[in-house]
Amino acid sequence: MTNLLRSWYDRLRGAGDHAITLPPMDGALRPNHAIDEAPEVLAWPAPDNIVAAAKDFWFSSGPDLLRASPGKKGAEVVASHETPVSALAHHGGTLAVGLAGGSVHLLGEPHDGKRFTAAGGAALNCPVALTFRDADTLLIGNGSAAHGPGEWRRDLLTRSATGTLWQLDLRSGKAETIATGLAWPRGIASVEGGGLLVSEAWRARLSLLRLGKAPEPVLADLPAYPGGIVAAPGGGYWLALFAPRRRLTELVMRESAFRERMMAEVEPEYWISPSLRPMESYYEPLQGGTLKKLAMLKPWAPSRSYGLVVRLGPDFSPLASFHSRADGTRHGISTCAVADGRLLLAATGGDAIVALDTGE
Repeated sequence: MTNLLRSWYDRLRGAGDHAITLPPMDGALRPNHAIDEAPEVLAWPAPDNIVAAAKDFWFSSGPDLLRASPGKKGAEVVASHETPVSALAHHGGTLAVGLAGGSVHLLGEPHDGKRFTAAGGAALNCPVALTFRDADTLLIGNGSAAHGPGEWRRDLLTRSATGTLWQLDLRSGKAETIATGLAWPRGIASVEGGGLLVSEAWRARLSLLRLGKAPEPVLADLPAYPGGIVAAPGGGYWLALFAPRRRLTELVMRESAFRERMMAEVEPEYWISPSLRPMESYYEPLQGGTLKKLAMLKPWAPSRSYGLVVRLGPDFSPLASFHSRADGTRHGISTCAVADGRLLLAATGGDAIVALDTGE
């Protein structure tokens, strides 16, 4: 009853979960043009789900799984699937591939050819995050019980929080539930002491998970939706944030009648919602000041898309950030990987993989 009263009071005042105020990008998150100025490693349509393997790296593009090297031109298509690749993870000689069709495949020994479509009796309909805990244990972030990976906008706008984190024994196939009720768990990383760091995109936060304990938010109220997390060589983590939060989107999420009609009558790419690509069509909704002046888009305009990766310390606090602003093109960075001493970023909205020399 206390929670119901608090929710009613917050809604009356426009506070708490009913507020539409957003944190500014300031301090360690102060905007710059570092990602747009970074050298391009590879030009490829809509790259995503990048993972490092020795000096090579793997990534996906739609249904294709590809392998490339920072020192070579082009990429090799290793496999093509019937549905888009929604997640990747690598450990030793094994690659785990999550598919939007509702399955996880294993390539390479010692688990080559294994395929999982369920965990603990629940369908893996939305595998959006994969991480190996060790050679025989795979962590799976199932983003939503109601929507597939390609329906991420709908999952956000319906305020869904039906994601699940599973720990899967690759030898026996036995799965253990680590957490439920997650709001699109897009990134997973191991932390010292056996815990897990999970990004909940729709709650705009990072949470620390430990068996038998409730999720503990360690970095909350981010100005963008968090995605993949990877360990940094010098300690701490790299966090990709794939789209910016905007007040207009927050407002629409609270106006049920308008939102439901919009989703029923308008194509998803034109919804008032985040995007992975810069504005390309005049059919797109104007986001306040996202207007061109003298044929130039203002870098500080509230764009629906953005490029952002943040360096976190061992205590999960932001230390530095790298940006592609509203007037940039390298937007929609859902994942990143450390390879050959550089940080590789898959800019889905910029059709490119770029490398940042972070000095580590």
